[in-house]
Amino acid sequence: MLMREVVFAHLTKTKQTLDGTPFALIVPATFSMLLQSPEDYYERWVPGSLLRMLRFAAAFLALMAPSLYISFISFHPGLIPTELAISIMETRQGVPFPSLIEVLILEVSIEILREAGIRLPKPIGPAMGIVGGLIIGDAAVQAGIVSPFLVIVVAVTAISSFSIPTYSAGITLRVLRFAGMLFAAFLGMFGTILFFLLLCSHLTRLKSFGVPYLTPASPYRLQDWKDLFLRAPLSMMKRRPVMLKTKKSKRKS
Repeated sequence: MLMREVVFAHLTKTKQTLDGTPFALIVPATFSMLLQSPEDYYERWVPGSLLRMLRFAAAFLALMAPSLYISFISFHPGLIPTELAISIMETRQGVPFPSLIEVLILEVSIEILREAGIRLPKPIGPAMGIVGGLIIGDAAVQAGIVSPFLVIVVAVTAISSFSIPTYSAGITLRVLRFAGMLFAAFLGMFGTILFFLLLCSHLTRLKSFGVPYLTPASPYRLQDWKDLFLRAPLSMMKRRPVMLKTKKSKRKS
């Protein structure tokens, strides 16, 4: 009851309301919660842990893949294996744009198609996004505007962003992706690393109703790591997360 009053006071203060919507707020919310899904607990702990690790990897790719592509191609091609670097350079022959403009063309196109697919009727919306992306990517390659390797990078990035269970978290990663691309375009790998460190330092300062946003990673709580990157067997998770500060620490059997 107390938490409900706190949430209502917060929404009133920020002039937000959920009246008339089919959604509810669960607080506090941390970064790890945004990458968790109910399916993790429906399955055994091994497939549940595998799916969760794939989700974390997909979140990293959705955020950093275009930035890493720009850094390697524009500033640090020596870090790429020689045969792969030669193959990439061959595919970029005749491309008139620098890597940043090349990535922006495809990324903006994918974002427009994604929004258009949401607005279209449900039966044809997903097909429109997939077919439109394939057609635009193939046409751009045939016209010499982008390289085939970049089409693969952008496709992997878009698919990875779809694996985020929480829609609002996916939007945040999509916005931050463009900021990371600008850092990479001006400072190369140093800019990519700087962007990632600035993002991490900002997340460590965030709190959700008094709970640190990166808990249990920061501050470090070993007990809660049983349900972070891996989903431990339910028999090992008999206690509730320490961050919730519940009166009863043990779960009901």
